[in-house]
Amino acid sequence: MEIRALTAEDRADAVALWHRSGLTRPWNPPEEDFDRAVAGVGSAVLGGSVDGHLVATAMVGHDGHRGWVYYLAVDPDHRSTGCGRAMMGAAEQWVQAAGVPKLQLMVRSGNTGALGFYGALGYAVEDTAVLSRWLGPDGSGRPG
Repeated sequence: MEIRALTAEDRADAVALWHRSGLTRPWNPPEEDFDRAVAGVGSAVLGGSVDGHLVATAMVGHDGHRGWVYYLAVDPDHRSTGCGRAMMGAAEQWVQAAGVPKLQLMVRSGNTGALGFYGALGYAVEDTAVLSRWLGPDGSGRPG
């Protein structure tokens, strides 16, 4: 698998993969997430290709103190082939190259498969609560 930073031209393929992988939610437009990450100076979307086809992604970013990974996706036809492990390795390298000492991610609590995958890679559940507040344009909470 060849891994590289994706560009705006890769957006449709990445978003299609995220949909196939079950990562998208109606209240969170993946196109906007992709665009912000690709345009940001402290973020990127990494993509893994096999025979010229995008089969895996990992969105990475950092705030200078902690790195984050989102949208780790592996095409269902390429799961259990090491693609997810390779993408996480690339995400770790990207964050380390930025001089950031810690990589974090969020997993929905009911996603036991993902929790097992990350646990096998050495990631541990932190004793921390994630708090959030939607800052939507209409003041209702979620983005328009």
